[in-house]
Amino acid sequence: MSARILYLLPAILCFLPGPVLAHEAGSLPLGSFIGGLTHPVLGPDHFLAMVSVGILSAQIGGRAIWTVPATFVLVMAIGGVLGMLEVPLSAVELGIAFSVLVLGIAIAADRRLPLALAMCAVGFFAVFHGYAHGAEMPTVAEPVRYAAGFMCGTAALHVLGVIIGDVPRHYAAGKLVLRLIGGGIAGIGSWFVFGMV
Repeated sequence: MSARILYLLPAILCFLPGPVLAHEAGSLPLGSFIGGLTHPVLGPDHFLAMVSVGILSAQIGGRAIWTVPATFVLVMAIGGVLGMLEVPLSAVELGIAFSVLVLGIAIAADRRLPLALAMCAVGFFAVFHGYAHGAEMPTVAEPVRYAAGFMCGTAALHVLGVIIGDVPRHYAAGKLVLRLIGGGIAGIGSWFVFGMV
């Protein structure tokens, strides 16, 4: 009886990887694209930073409305590739937390930042966000579809931010509301930062 089990053991072991992979595939029940799409939307740190980029671009106005978010998305894609390739990058979570803090402060300050400065700042922070998306990609995900998903999710959050940032044009108290939103985002950002140090 025990000899038969020994003969069957290799055959049994051959079937084990299937259930393991099927279990991990459960992390992407709607596929790689939707998995990537939801990553920035469901992470509060990513969500706040990306909406803040849209708000900030609307505050600056003009070409910044599309160039600042576009810079973020493009540089984030580069960061995503670095994360997928597991290129060493330190303090990723701290960089993400600082992005929420700094962007919140910039919104609350309500100063018209130079376009180049805003693009450089969001580009710097985008590396950390993209790296996190790429590094946290489930192994069963299709990389191109997952990356397309997180880029589309990010762009959608930027559009939401631009819509929120447009509030002051339509309401008398809009600037004050936007500054309060920025202060709230900065407060949450400081909580993220101090929670890591």
